[in-house]
Amino acid sequence: MNVFDRFSNGWNIASNSWAVLKENRKLILFPILSGLSMLLVILSFVLVALASVGWDFGAFNDIKEQGTVVHYLFVFGYYLINYFIIVFFNTALIHCTHLYFHGEKPTIRQGLQFAASRIGVILSWAAFAATVGTLLRLLQDNLGSIGKFVTGLIGIVWSIATFFVVPVIAYENLGPIAAFKRSAGLMKQKWGERLGAGFSFFLIQFVAFIVLALVGALLGYILHPLVGIAVFVLGIFAVLTLVSAVRTIFISAVYHNLNGDPVKHFNQEFANNLFVQK
Repeated sequence: MNVFDRFSNGWNIASNSWAVLKENRKLILFPILSGLSMLLVILSFVLVALASVGWDFGAFNDIKEQGTVVHYLFVFGYYLINYFIIVFFNTALIHCTHLYFHGEKPTIRQGLQFAASRIGVILSWAAFAATVGTLLRLLQDNLGSIGKFVTGLIGIVWSIATFFVVPVIAYENLGPIAAFKRSAGLMKQKWGERLGAGFSFFLIQFVAFIVLALVGALLGYILHPLVGIAVFVLGIFAVLTLVSAVRTIFISAVYHNLNGDPVKHFNQEFANNLFVQK
């Protein structure tokens, strides 16, 4: 495939994934719950940190100071809860798409119950990912510009290698290291179409952000600046939520195809070309 075919394929991937979401609009609740949970987590971390130092903002800044043990404990704790929440709700969403791909009518309850049944593997993966994230943060903080460059490269590799990790831990019940290897193996097995889908999702977000910025600025000028800011922030949340849901559906569709399962809305020839052999 040339670059234009890949970009075109990416748009097709997005539109097919979007079709699944349009037929199951209630599935958008999963990324919404994930986003709201993350806001509560951030707020609770700030409140706990402030309470631990007697609501002294000066001492709170000392806690945030890089290089302290408390600082990295907070980093690890935040990553742990962050990964757990994201993977939990993505697991629920992926299971609902799994049911839909097999001709069933998925419900929110089915997704949450399935994710709850995988709490053990989700927690172990969250701990593993949080450890990796904390170590990368440690390198970044202590190696200067070199550390940022190295951790940036590692972050890219990590993102690619863990592309299929959620459906893997959901359906193959593997430990974190085995899940990482399995996900990386799937990417290595059928690799090459990374630009198309990634570019399409990025472009959708970019265009949406520009439109929201213009609308927000216009409303802020005509009505009140706070109105413009509110519309912009809510719009950003809506766009990120939609793209997150569509991207997770896409991951589920490709994973099921790689395992030989039928995938509704993704015909076999199209799905086989999502990731071409490198």
